[in-house]
Amino acid sequence: MCSSRCGVDCTQCERKEEVHCLGCNAMTLPFWGSPCEVKACCESKQLLHCGVCEEFPCEMCANMGKDKGFDPAPRLANLKAWANKKIAG
Repeated sequence: MCSSRCGVDCTQCERKEEVHCLGCNAMTLPFWGSPCEVKACCESKQLLHCGVCEEFPCEMCANMGKDKGFDPAPRLANLKAWANKKIAG
């Protein structure tokens, strides 16, 4: 089951409990307190996650986290898998 809009597998997050994160699908704001552009984009289009967007993978989703040294490939693979399984929530 997906718990993020961007493809992060929240079940594998080491900080989830520490920061009391429920996954962005269940939270108004991410645990860091400021808006997430990917979350806002999905919600404005009424999509559960980026993988079901007609524009997937858009530049914003494909490049998310790169500036902080994160590899987007695992997230994008999760989104593709979630979309192929027709995961809706």
